[in-house]
Amino acid sequence: MTRQAFRGALFHCLDDPAIAPEAAVYHDDGGLIVDGGHVEASGPWAEIAPALKGARVITLPDTLIVPGFVDAHVHYPQVDAIGGYGEHLLDWLKDYAFPAEIAFENDPGHARATADFFLDELLRNGTTSALVFATSHADSVDALFEAALARQMRLIAGKVLMDRNAPESLQDTAEGGYAQSRALIEKWQGKGRLGYAVTPRFAPTSTEAQLTLAGRLLAEFPHTLLHTHLCENTDEIAWVGELFPEARDYLDVYERAGLVGQRSVFAHGVHLDDGLRARLVRAGSAIAHCPTSNLFLGSGLFDLQAAQQAGVTLALGSDIGAGTSFCAFATMSEAYKVAQLRGHPLHPFTAFYLATLGGARALHIDAHAGNLAPGKEADFCLLDLAATPLLARRLGRAKTVQERLFALMILGDDRAVARTYVAGRLAHDRNAPRGKLPGS
Repeated sequence: MTRQAFRGALFHCLDDPAIAPEAAVYHDDGGLIVDGGHVEASGPWAEIAPALKGARVITLPDTLIVPGFVDAHVHYPQVDAIGGYGEHLLDWLKDYAFPAEIAFENDPGHARATADFFLDELLRNGTTSALVFATSHADSVDALFEAALARQMRLIAGKVLMDRNAPESLQDTAEGGYAQSRALIEKWQGKGRLGYAVTPRFAPTSTEAQLTLAGRLLAEFPHTLLHTHLCENTDEIAWVGELFPEARDYLDVYERAGLVGQRSVFAHGVHLDDGLRARLVRAGSAIAHCPTSNLFLGSGLFDLQAAQQAGVTLALGSDIGAGTSFCAFATMSEAYKVAQLRGHPLHPFTAFYLATLGGARALHIDAHAGNLAPGKEADFCLLDLAATPLLARRLGRAKTVQERLFALMILGDDRAVARTYVAGRLAHDRNAPRGKLPGS
């Protein structure tokens, strides 16, 4: 792979800027050197230019270089359920999500086509890493991992475990789900840049026996993640109480099964109290905040400030298909609006952190991805700051980097993603024909 240097404005976070403001790093005239699929250097152009001997230099006017975005919660089978009208969570699952997932039964061709479309959409929107729900069918996991491996993406996914309260064709059994998951872990975990997540859908669709066996998988394969839902909707929470009367609350259902730990990622957490947040912090678990989904389903307003103050590990998720956009800008924009309604606006540095390094930390891939520090894998995107007339006009009047980033996250969309690179390889070019993997 050719050694390359990219010259343009550059932004990334070395730490959480809500804790350490100096960790948000911006260079108006910056540079990124990529060699062998990794970041060799990044910083002010004047400092890295002396090391450019032998590198191909790409100069990028009106361009911002940022790390690839990290989507910490998304359902790839639900791309055909986006925009399902008029339901809250439990009815939405029944009327939209489950039918979309049933389509995968005994149809590996559908799984392959959906996986290809899904990953191309992520890359088209600048997302290079994700934590992904498949369906309860093992073939759906194979199709996704095969497609991600072809694109060299750093992706974590798992077969959904679901042995009750779902259509029969989507149900497995406690023992069968354990065996299939174990086989998938042994097949895919650590292959290329892939990781596995043990994935019970949520407590209502798994028996206590299935959740216990999911906990056994985590103990047997300590490098896997746990990926599920928590406290998204008030009716869901009440249902959990009816199904698990011996548990003191929703989180306790997972705690009893050994599913709450340092490698656990819980989607939503809209309806948490101080005690639940404190227990998540003690366990080292993460919450994936999914604002477009929470607003679309009417689930509620996530209290980002309370979670930050408690010290919860946080990330952002699109939650396709209840979520309404693959675009990280849309997710950041809606997170800002939710925070506004909570009375605590979200700073753009923090928003970009949550969509990059924060997501990588939640997924335990921050040794490899999340920023442009030397040695990291070269996952990044080139953002066109003149992608639309309105964006160009607004950014032309921005006086600070904070104002520029905020305008970008409010006004930007997929058109602003000119190119996406995965491990130093061009994986998406806005001007290239869709459906063809670009070469370097």
